[in-house]
Amino acid sequence: MNTLKGKSVLITGAGRGIGKRLAMGFAAEGAGVGLLARSQGELDLAKLEIEQAGGQALRLRVDVREPEELAHAVERMRTTFGGLDILICAAGVQGPIGPFLGSKAKDWNETVEINLIGAANSCRAALPPMIEKRSGKIILISGGGAASARPYFTAYASSKTALVRFGENLAAEVSDHNVQVNLIAPGAVYSTMTDEILRAGEDRAGRKEIEDAERVRVTGGVGAEKQIALALFLASERSNHISGKLIHVNDDWKRFEQENMKPELFTLRRVQKI
Repeated sequence: MNTLKGKSVLITGAGRGIGKRLAMGFAAEGAGVGLLARSQGELDLAKLEIEQAGGQALRLRVDVREPEELAHAVERMRTTFGGLDILICAAGVQGPIGPFLGSKAKDWNETVEINLIGAANSCRAALPPMIEKRSGKIILISGGGAASARPYFTAYASSKTALVRFGENLAAEVSDHNVQVNLIAPGAVYSTMTDEILRAGEDRAGRKEIEDAERVRVTGGVGAEKQIALALFLASERSNHISGKLIHVNDDWKRFEQENMKPELFTLRRVQKI
């Protein structure tokens, strides 16, 4: 049964990687999908694959660092699909790999601009129509370094950690408008970022990162079905009681459909000795 039939979802970073995986999954459930990315070629291919599978997709060539472009994209979603029900922020870059002092300030700052500010810009554009109709779902894609230290990836880890706290704060702000904001930790997946780590080598990325990347290249990493299942749950009415949470695809998240989550769980928090 297509539980999202008639719903519209805007996915940033939808041209490849996790964004494209989720776009395919939501289209298969009957949602009208807005594919937002910077690469026209990737958008064309993603749209073609969705339509060949019987889904509906709209191409939106947009840079998430540009608020006006995002506002126009939301208007096109409303014109094409009659509204905007779900926003998924998957656009992201890995940024510089290696010691912090060896990274270029421009590259470091650009990573934060895309991963954090780009998501904030997307939410700023998507929230007004959700608040207007008192219904909406926002899903932010987190990443490695948000829940624990990740040396040699300071730009990426810092931007993703800040994204989690942003999501927690935004969830509290819009709760009275019946809009839920949650974050997904998608787990390691083979992508262009995997190849970037392997090219960087052990001297820049560290032994653990190289070992993990080699394993993901062989196995493919977390299966798409796990990421899609969690995203579909957080986009559905079954999760209306859940907001402001960071949930990993390997967490036992299905039990939360039937029970409330304790406020302090699945959040960034400071542990203080008493």
